Amino acid sequence: MPSPYRALFDVPGTKAFSAAGLLGRMPLSMMGIGVVTMISQLTGRYGLAGALSATIALSAAVLGPQVSRLVDRHGQSRVLRPATLVALVAAAGLLLAAHFGWPDGVLFACAAGIGAVPSLGAMIRARWAALYRGTPRLHTAYSFESVVDEICFVFGPILSIGLCTVWFPEAGPLLAAVFLAAGVYWLTTLRATEPAPHPRERRGGGTALRSPGLQVLVATFVATGAIFGSVDVVTVAFADERGHKGAASVVLALYAAGSCAAGAVFGLLRLAGAPERRWLLGVAAMAVSMIPLLLVGNLPLLAAALFVAGLSIAPTMITTMSLIEEHVPRTQLTEGMTWVSTGLAVGVALGSSLGGSVIDAAGARAGYGVPVLSGAVAVVVGFLGYRRLRRPAASRGGTVEQHGERQDERRERHMA
Repeated sequence: MPSPYRALFDVPGTKAFSAAGLLGRMPLSMMGIGVVTMISQLTGRYGLAGALSATIALSAAVLGPQVSRLVDRHGQSRVLRPATLVALVAAAGLLLAAHFGWPDGVLFACAAGIGAVPSLGAMIRARWAALYRGTPRLHTAYSFESVVDEICFVFGPILSIGLCTVWFPEAGPLLAAVFLAAGVYWLTTLRATEPAPHPRERRGGGTALRSPGLQVLVATFVATGAIFGSVDVVTVAFADERGHKGAASVVLALYAAGSCAAGAVFGLLRLAGAPERRWLLGVAAMAVSMIPLLLVGNLPLLAAALFVAGLSIAPTMITTMSLIEEHVPRTQLTEGMTWVSTGLAVGVALGSSLGGSVIDAAGARAGYGVPVLSGAVAVVVGFLGYRRLRRPAASRGGTVEQHGERQDERRERHMA
């Protein structure tokens, strides 16, 4: 591990909470695609599979920020276990309903309950921010966590799709639930590195979404999430049409591997200039990288195209976390990060549902038009909201280094 990454773990307890976060985040990449694979295996209905995956994502979009707001007020250890228990009970209900062929309404009700799952990525990043806020190490920490996210997306789909297709249809979501329970339990035992809670009376109430900059980030990531959601569903169907459904896990793993490699390199860089410009460039790169998917005709070419497309994901997400630091109060950092995840979840819901519908109507190859359109929308929203991102609120808790860079730029323009 390069020295900047090794230095992150000089503080006692950092290795433990990072490992717990890795374990608890595996369901992020396993549950949705596992439900799609499970339902398509049991019923052959990709429309239903996509709609259930969308229900999970939409429920997480509604419940996730509320869970994170409670975490900011009362602390991780008091909130995460009850929320996780609700999600686990709902997941068990979904598996039973799918196995025994219960009515679709039961499936959707259980899928909605899974949305209570906490945003473990936000919890871990909040711990890093509490340790390294105002130092260059925070950029490295965010980069490391993006790499961890992508490691989950490399191995998660392989495990989930592989278990569903080789062992039994419910195996993938079942293992995801086990990972979630173990990761949350472990994390909540690590009190020494837990960020201090900020009760309402001390921070004045309100929601982090009041921030204009955060609103832009969330809106853009709705469209970005639609890219991810549709790519997952369409890729499974694309591989199924060619008689190699299990290969979809490898193809999606390469998509995540591209992001993982880019994130690891990005964390070693110290880039000059305004982060909002890098962010907008990253969003544009993600959009353009979707166009070749319309042209591929076989799985090897699709895997290569998705690997290249993945190179823009992690750097964009890392820069997003830096922008959240600039635009939301420190006392609402977990909620602010979760709102971006919420935007992604809403997008995943829309993308997976629309992708499933297009597949049922016109086939998998036509389904890749959904991520192309979603990427175009993301670029438009990003451009329209760019001015809001250029006005960080100094009192909102941005890093010292970032605010210092902004002040130096303003002085140089004034002198010129």
